[in-house]
Amino acid sequence: MAETTDQRIAQGLTVAKLYYQANQSQNQIAQQLGISRPTVSRLLQFARQQGLVRIQIVDPMQDVQTLETALHRAYDVEAHVVPTQLTAAGDLLNTVGQYAARYLESIVVEHDIVGIGWGKTIYAIGKSLQPDTLTGVEVVQLKGGVSYSTEHTYAYESIDAFANAFHAVPQYLPLPVIFDHQQTKELVEAERHIQYLLELGRKANVAIFSAGTVRSTARVFQLEYLQPDEKHYLQQHAVGDIFSRYIDKNGEIVDEELNRRTIGIDLADLRKKDHSILVAAGDAKVPAVDAALSGGYANCLIIDQHAAARLLKLTSTD
Repeated sequence: MAETTDQRIAQGLTVAKLYYQANQSQNQIAQQLGISRPTVSRLLQFARQQGLVRIQIVDPMQDVQTLETALHRAYDVEAHVVPTQLTAAGDLLNTVGQYAARYLESIVVEHDIVGIGWGKTIYAIGKSLQPDTLTGVEVVQLKGGVSYSTEHTYAYESIDAFANAFHAVPQYLPLPVIFDHQQTKELVEAERHIQYLLELGRKANVAIFSAGTVRSTARVFQLEYLQPDEKHYLQQHAVGDIFSRYIDKNGEIVDEELNRRTIGIDLADLRKKDHSILVAAGDAKVPAVDAALSGGYANCLIIDQHAAARLLKLTSTD
């Protein structure tokens, strides 16, 4: 009897591998092994009953809902997890950008002021926005967008895309985001038009932005704003940035002198927005996202599925 059972298990394994791994039909397997198709069917059923084959149905939407609930509990934010389990890595940013664009279109109403950051994530959102019929919407940059290098920031493309979608005049903040000297930054801030733009940013009731990393490839690190020793210090003490203001894992500013040279919205002002929307795609941003949420700078999170799971693991180890 033991020998017969072993033979049947061996047959079941052979049939199961041909069916589930080699993607052969039951007829093809029957012809290859010289047995009937009903015998193939019975062997497949036997393989499942013996636990040789386990069929798992993965419902991405159920997983998404579980993640959203857990993120809401962990950070007390409105959490949107973008189902990206079946998304190719090269399409991740655009998929998250499209989701964020649809969300933004659903919340913006007439006479809202929309403040934005810049970078690939914000540009992915902007180019996915569909023109609407709203009137009186204003769009403003919440940090300087001028670069000292040829590295692409997508600053102007992003605000132009947002402004086109909302039929608004783009309000550029035509300055470097980090100045070499605090005195120069303060002089520039005193200029009347710059004051107007900064005040418009403070008045914005919708802010949409992403989080930066402190990797050597981080965009701000490539823009020649920072000296090598400053980059090194940030990599030792910060986990990322929000609007180019570098924060530790608790969301606290790590370099006050650098922060005083940075022009744009103060992080504390993000807590006052009706909608402070943090959008992130990719695992590399998880530490900065955790820090931003820990600091209370966002009340809404839009994040891809895998990064959401990594973020929750991070909270469980804190």
